[in-house]
Amino acid sequence: MTKQPYLENMNIHQGPHHLSNKPSISVFFPAFNDEPTIGHLVETAFEVLAARADDYEVIVVNDGSSDTTAEVLASLAKQYSPRMKIVTHEVNRGYGGALRSGFDTASKELVFYTDGDGQYDVAELHKLLDLMMPGTGLVNGYKLERNDPQHRIIIGSIYNAFARTLFRIKIRDVDCDFRLVRRALLEKFKLTSTSGTICVELVRKLELSRCKVVEVGVHHYARMHGRSQFFRLQSLLKTLGQLIRLYVQLVILRK
Repeated sequence: MTKQPYLENMNIHQGPHHLSNKPSISVFFPAFNDEPTIGHLVETAFEVLAARADDYEVIVVNDGSSDTTAEVLASLAKQYSPRMKIVTHEVNRGYGGALRSGFDTASKELVFYTDGDGQYDVAELHKLLDLMMPGTGLVNGYKLERNDPQHRIIIGSIYNAFARTLFRIKIRDVDCDFRLVRRALLEKFKLTSTSGTICVELVRKLELSRCKVVEVGVHHYARMHGRSQFFRLQSLLKTLGQLIRLYVQLVILRK
């Protein structure tokens, strides 16, 4: 893992440390038409948690899916009850709305989330757990290599650089949705975004809390099913509007 200069300046622990006790952890997935992938993600999450934790739960936020995601989740819930929870949005609330429901439902000391489309490997959660030490508030993944079409890589790079510069965010990969957070920190502020800008809002507010932050590289895989909601024109325009609002709230008004 490459050491980041700002991590040294913030006196943040790094290295392959392990928690002395098994953690209390909530894992959740926002899901929108993720029928082909959500089952494997949930099963893998339970395998990891059974080996690493005693007190755990898995939550899936079904954000208005129109495919058979609901049926897949109902079957999984029978298998993994009572440790599995399903949150159902009758109408799609957007990525930010799904994450907010996941955070609100999580009840354990640590909260981990990643997307339901299968572009990240839940088995790599162990990397984050190894770095979650006492006093650390956020362990954030960064993509070792982005496996997306070239236009998405270019747009993603521009967005990441723009958001980091505009909001003075220090982590290297704002839109890597592979995060482990202490729930006590989440309870200190309110998230308001309904689009993908929630990642910027979340990371900025965590950094403003002065909590210790650690980064670790994770693998990113090509999307095998469906289409990203973020890279549609309507979504990009909505994201831009919410970024402007967030900038006023988190940068200008703070001055």
